[in-house]
Amino acid sequence: MNNTSIASGFKLTTRQMAISGMLGAIAIILGVTRLGFIPVPTPAGHATIMHIPAILGGILEGPIVGALTGLIFGLYSFLNATNPIFADPLIAILPRIFIGVTAYYAYKYLGKSSILAAVIGTLTNTVGVLGLATIRGYLPVKASASIAVVHGTPEVIVAILLVVILVKALKKLGY
Repeated sequence: MNNTSIASGFKLTTRQMAISGMLGAIAIILGVTRLGFIPVPTPAGHATIMHIPAILGGILEGPIVGALTGLIFGLYSFLNATNPIFADPLIAILPRIFIGVTAYYAYKYLGKSSILAAVIGTLTNTVGVLGLATIRGYLPVKASASIAVVHGTPEVIVAILLVVILVKALKKLGY
């Protein structure tokens, strides 16, 4: 297999680069088409699934693929920001890089559980974005906590359902 060095000490196969790009493209398609926003009965009105490709990348191909897929999601979020919070690259990009990384380590070290990987990957996104939004002065602590519970709960539930179904299907296909 061809290996490509993306940074000192990190090597990606051509397959991993291709999968990172495909999963990143899926995240972008979910955003552009608005298919990545599932209506839910909360004040936010929707739960995002744009982080699911990063979780899948982490589970299926490892932390670097998860990080690259999350980076693509974060860049898309930053470049298409309609909310000042996401116009801040630190908030829009940084937490998204870690979605697939934390999902990978949860999956690897917590019994190969797609459920736990989905929960931890989703919470990485929610807590990372809201935590940085609070630290950077965009939201007060109470608002962030409220959003995390009201908005984060449906996102975790939807992520569990989708990740479990998709990982099971991909593994049946021999992935």
